[in-house]
Amino acid sequence: MAPERGIRNNGTTAVARPQVRPAAEGWTQKLDAEGRPALQFASPKRGKPPEHWADLTVEQREAKVVELGLPKFRAKQVSTHYFTHYTADPARMTDLPAAVRDELAAGLLPPLLTEVRRLQTDNGDTIKFLWKLHDGALVESVLMRYPGRITLCVSSQAGCGMNCPFCATGQAGLTRNMSAAEIVDQVVAANRALAAGELGGRKKGDETPDRVSNIVFMGMGEPLANYSRLMSAVRTMVAPQPNGLGMSARNITVSTVGLVPAIKKLADEGIPVTFALSLHAPDDTLRDELIPVNSRWKVDEALDAAREYFEKTGRRVSIEYALIKDMNDHAWRADLLAQKLNERGRGWVHVNPIPLNPTPGSIWTSSEPAVMREFVRRIDDAGIPTTLRDTRGKEIDGACGQLAAADD
Repeated sequence: MAPERGIRNNGTTAVARPQVRPAAEGWTQKLDAEGRPALQFASPKRGKPPEHWADLTVEQREAKVVELGLPKFRAKQVSTHYFTHYTADPARMTDLPAAVRDELAAGLLPPLLTEVRRLQTDNGDTIKFLWKLHDGALVESVLMRYPGRITLCVSSQAGCGMNCPFCATGQAGLTRNMSAAEIVDQVVAANRALAAGELGGRKKGDETPDRVSNIVFMGMGEPLANYSRLMSAVRTMVAPQPNGLGMSARNITVSTVGLVPAIKKLADEGIPVTFALSLHAPDDTLRDELIPVNSRWKVDEALDAAREYFEKTGRRVSIEYALIKDMNDHAWRADLLAQKLNERGRGWVHVNPIPLNPTPGSIWTSSEPAVMREFVRRIDDAGIPTTLRDTRGKEIDGACGQLAAADD
């Protein structure tokens, strides 16, 4: 455990806090033939989920109902039930012919998510859902009420192939990519729970509508490794009701550990989602160990792509940075991060330090409060907006890096 060396104001060298190296704890990290952490980009071959209404374009939906011998306008009615009333129950589709309701629901709106379990915080403002997919794969999503908004953290893959040693999701590797409809159905299910009054925590005077207003792709999986289905889901989320969920693209955050070609592709989509780069270290020496994909695309390449996203979209980029005690929270790293961001201009980025969710006795534990304050202060003093993020859901293992989808 090498000590960090700092420079005193008088120019002499001072020994400061130690440098802890990343290491997987309680599990064996998969390595490639060269002994480096293995990366898994391709989805394993498994049975495809059933085709669902949310997988289809508006034109494809109309073609489907015509195939069933119904007039094209019935497609809009089906969309209204699913995307506006959040139901796939044929008994509630009273504007459709009674003789075909069951067939329509079974063929066009097959069940995708089966709720296995839910956990709720004591004050009721956060629910973690465990879902079973058609093939038995397990995924989680987390629903959170904040003043003035309701946020859903969604999963885009069952498991994850990025193999980061600190993340519970990556321990089992990638099971498979989720379909666009499986991604969207998490939002529909959350809206259904909200409409039923199942999320508590509403403060007096809060008139937030009971529907999901914000999406963060920070659940299970690396969203940009499932690019086409991610973008199909996003397009459905932002499509006006009844053809989609009618959400604002600006309230949808797509997070990545740094798949540079996909970041550049996202910048050209013309959909102004919020982009977040999970950086966690500004130096390649540490990030190579902390975020294995850094062996493909280095810190500067990821930051250049993030800056390009800002230039093409005008949308300010978020830098996510989990603060880990004695590993990546040293003052010089705050200074280096600020330097690298400012070298690429001003006003294009916002930094979100996140206290790591602590595990007693582990090397993976949150920075001390004073260290976090100093880290934030240094970035703030460099003129970069910085907000220490709330770690909502820790008590139900629903916070960042804790989603493991265990069916215990």
